[in-house]
Amino acid sequence: MSKKVLIIAGDAVEALEIYYPYFRCLEEGFDVQIAAPSKKKLQTVVHDFIGWDTYTESKGYLIESQLTFEDVNPEEYDGLIIPGGRAPEYIRLNENVPRIVAHFFEANKPVGAICHASLVFTTVRQYLEGRELTAYIACKPDVEACGATYIEDHLHVQGNLVSGHAWPDLPGFMKEFIKQLNS
Repeated sequence: MSKKVLIIAGDAVEALEIYYPYFRCLEEGFDVQIAAPSKKKLQTVVHDFIGWDTYTESKGYLIESQLTFEDVNPEEYDGLIIPGGRAPEYIRLNENVPRIVAHFFEANKPVGAICHASLVFTTVRQYLEGRELTAYIACKPDVEACGATYIEDHLHVQGNLVSGHAWPDLPGFMKEFIKQLNS
């Protein structure tokens, strides 16, 4: 039976951080679904590093979400991916997101979090206390506020949690996530 992967996102999700995992999971033969606050085409954004002190942002492609957070039954899924971009800032405010994310930690299922995805973890702090993860450097205070240790490496795996710094780290990030999902 095919593995099922849930990706949670919203408008302003980083384009590479949703498309790469989505297509990579499809390539593996996994059943992949994207959940968002509402079922619609999500507007992605492209973050790049062009010499500013921070990243730049441009409009990206559209990607379809198949279901709403409210309709997600996390027990149906074998793994969770949380892409970055600006989406984590506001999807964490959705009352269903903590329920969804908590399930994957409680059931010890693979959780992949890249870039700004760590902002979502502020709603499930109890599962991050004493853990280690990496994230985009601007998220370091949020990681530490969750009681976790921020790791400087661009890829880090601890238990069921695979974390990546930013989109350039997607190949290693997905390799580790898929390895966990298949174990």
